[in-house]
Amino acid sequence: MTDAAMTPPEAARPIKSLVHEDARTKKRNASERRFRAYGIGAICTGMFFLVALLAAILSSGLPAFRQAVVEVPFTLTLEQYNTAEEALLKTGIYTDYFVTSLTDTLESEGVEIEFDEKSIERLLGKVGGDLRAFYRANEDQLGAPVSFELAAASRVDRYLKGTFEREDLQGGNRFFMPEDFDLIDAMREAKLIKQVFNWNFFTGVDTGVDNPGGAGIGASVLGSFFMMLVVLVLSLPIGVGASIYLEEFAPKNRFTDFIEVNISNLAAVPSIVFGILGLAVFIQFAHLPQSAPLVGGLVLTLMTLPTIIISTRASLKAVPPSIRDAALGVGASKMQAVFHHVLPLAAPGILTGTIIGLAQALGETAPLLLIGMVGFVARYPDTFVEGFIEPNSAVPAQIYNWAARSDAVFTEKAWGGIIVLLLFLITMNTIAVILRRRFERRW
Repeated sequence: MTDAAMTPPEAARPIKSLVHEDARTKKRNASERRFRAYGIGAICTGMFFLVALLAAILSSGLPAFRQAVVEVPFTLTLEQYNTAEEALLKTGIYTDYFVTSLTDTLESEGVEIEFDEKSIERLLGKVGGDLRAFYRANEDQLGAPVSFELAAASRVDRYLKGTFEREDLQGGNRFFMPEDFDLIDAMREAKLIKQVFNWNFFTGVDTGVDNPGGAGIGASVLGSFFMMLVVLVLSLPIGVGASIYLEEFAPKNRFTDFIEVNISNLAAVPSIVFGILGLAVFIQFAHLPQSAPLVGGLVLTLMTLPTIIISTRASLKAVPPSIRDAALGVGASKMQAVFHHVLPLAAPGILTGTIIGLAQALGETAPLLLIGMVGFVARYPDTFVEGFIEPNSAVPAQIYNWAARSDAVFTEKAWGGIIVLLLFLITMNTIAVILRRRFERRW
């Protein structure tokens, strides 16, 4: 039998075309389309939850950036000033003057309402003390009209924002009475009360549980700044130095393998463990000041070091071996090859890893709770050195402190603090991206 006899006829052969898909190709293409749809669906789902989270944060936190103030024209004569200074209850006399001036202002706007100094104290705080302090420091303003912008109480602020209604007040208390709503409406009708940007939220300090409206995050931001200085000064040289030694100089043996494994394990240790370590070593054993940014910075340094070491080693490993070989080939020593050629090429990755590590440390709360950075009211330090050793708080700890309080205004402040923290984190990550693109070199 010949080969020609064994060849099947043309009609028996399957006809294949590049234009028409066969069954197997159709099945493969359908599988790819499904996988692409799954990926798009996952991205859309993630974006939906991200947008929902940002919307919740902004809707709950942006009201903290606005504050209700009462702007009242006030004129104090020299005779009234002398009378008040000679009186026994000086601040009470100034409050009476303010009540009279506010009553006249409301009547001039066609609004008639009766109120007393107790109502003013509930809505505006100790007005008499503020007026007395102003005129004692500015006696040249006696007899001249002065427009005072006074911060309203937190419940006034919530009432204007729509989060506190008349139905929410049951009977009244020392902070608010039902008739105070009428005075607020009267001042609003006379256009004496308005919403302004709350600069005190960024520059003020925590005021304790009795004055939620006056609480600010400024001192906590400063405490975070001092902690980040400690973390940067310690973690960057130690982390980069350890990475260079392990990657470029250390011999490959069981001891270095043991160190590398433990560095990787430390990167996965919960942050609260570092807080316990800091409490035991830095406070109880070394007797460093409790709640100080110095101690917080040391704890966060221990937590950040594994991240910096791992990212730095990855950056060093990404530099092609030909760079090292070329440097050694022209007579450079091992150290010269590393510091003059390899390290500059790895600098973008090192900076990126360092900034990301700092951003991670900035948002940590659990270690700060264990070293006591929430057990007091934060204050501005008097000197630069005191900023490290005097008790202070940090932004995450302050947010936790506000969220743990029962007043709704503190919850609003906590949401506002989250926005501030997110802005810092976004800024730091943006700087990391810019530095990486700015110094990145291609080979």
